[in-house]
Amino acid sequence: MSAPAVTVPAKADPLPPVPAGHDQAERRARASQSFWTAVVGVPAVFSVLRLGVEAGGELQTTLLLVANVGTVNLLAGFLTTAARLLSAGLVAVFALGAVLRVSVDRMPPGVRRPLFVRWVDVTPAWFAVASFLLALVTWPLLYLPLLVPAFAAAFQLSPGRLHEQVVPRVLLLCAGFTGYLWLLAPTLLDAWQQRELLALVLLVVPPVLALFVTGPLPAAVIRPLASVTEAAVLATLVWAALPVISTPVLPLTVTTIESAPGVSEDIRGHVVTVDDVNVVLLQERGGVRYLPVDQVRAQVLCPSEEELPRRQLRIRDFHVEDSLLEGLGRRVRPVNRIDAACRTVDRGPV
Repeated sequence: MSAPAVTVPAKADPLPPVPAGHDQAERRARASQSFWTAVVGVPAVFSVLRLGVEAGGELQTTLLLVANVGTVNLLAGFLTTAARLLSAGLVAVFALGAVLRVSVDRMPPGVRRPLFVRWVDVTPAWFAVASFLLALVTWPLLYLPLLVPAFAAAFQLSPGRLHEQVVPRVLLLCAGFTGYLWLLAPTLLDAWQQRELLALVLLVVPPVLALFVTGPLPAAVIRPLASVTEAAVLATLVWAALPVISTPVLPLTVTTIESAPGVSEDIRGHVVTVDDVNVVLLQERGGVRYLPVDQVRAQVLCPSEEELPRRQLRIRDFHVEDSLLEGLGRRVRPVNRIDAACRTVDRGPV
């Protein structure tokens, strides 16, 4: 008898190799998704946290604020107080990411590219420019010189790009520094007389630092620097976010009511809502109070402690703690003297 025939299964066709470009495109898509999620999600989370903190952690007060603080008001409050924090984070990402991007060719093959480099790769140039413009109009004037090295790093503007020859390049740099010092000369003199050493450092050092911030970096420091800077930027943003989250989004007022003939009371708090029956105040010391409209006799708008100036330095009639936007606004409508009621604590019925 002949041996039974053995059926040999046909060999399966091997899977087609995945093109390298497809894997790169997938990584870029993930990096783009993570970047835009952070840009959109962080402000939304901050806004919700601010309402909870302002309510003192009380659920019912938080619900009252959510019901009466509209989306437009919440967005406006976020932009006016947290725009400088958001722009600072973006500026740091673009500056560090650009320096690391021109240095990644020196990294060993197969090493994953740093996160900031992947974010810079997927970010359009117009968005980076818009982030610097947002920082330009929202940062205090004292910190604006920090944008010079950050801009040079983000767009790799080394001194060699000013001119091919050395002599014209040096002349251009000298002219730029001369104009900068002329603009800040009165401020630097006042800072020296007032012993404002931090102000002197912030105004003088960053433009000089801009000459040396462009890449590429040595291969040995790329990976450690990427890890350290990513953690440092995250920690700095978290640290800077704490006062932003606790900044009120409601106007601070002192309201005078007359509960009985000849009996008046000053109440300091934030206005939640006003209707035909009550003025609802979130008191500065906690708790919600409903004031009958017919008992309200006066109301004064007060600045918060964070808005009061701490330095006496000015740059060409602009206070160093004001942003360009705030300085221009004060020129259009100068600030009135603070009302005496804003300087005192709440007083009971008198």
